[in-house]
Amino acid sequence: MADSPMRINALIVDATAPERLAAFWSELLGRPVVGRTGPYVWLRRGENGLGLGFQQTAEPKSGKNRMHFDITSPDPAAEQQRVEALGGRRLEQYADGGFLVMADPEGNEFCIIPEGSFELDDEGRAHYLS
Repeated sequence: MADSPMRINALIVDATAPERLAAFWSELLGRPVVGRTGPYVWLRRGENGLGLGFQQTAEPKSGKNRMHFDITSPDPAAEQQRVEALGGRRLEQYADGGFLVMADPEGNEFCIIPEGSFELDDEGRAHYLS
């Protein structure tokens, strides 16, 4: 396949309180807030050049995300405690899935997965490999 002239430049998360949500993700990912442009609050670009922004919206989140972040960590349990201290929460309804599914302060779902290999069964449940 030929090189595509398109690439993902940034991921944008709608937010009723973009400064608050940007502060949460800034602390969680270690990417400082670098500014606000119009309705957007931006974090510093990651090592891969991908931008992460939070766009002011009037409507609160409703329903399940159609896209979510998977974040790796050598210690997901410790990260769960940190997420909760920052204002996020664990989503117990997904506990049977094998992934640690969390929500940010506005309810956007994301997974904290351990670094390393895992397999998925036909139901999408994770089974971690040593």
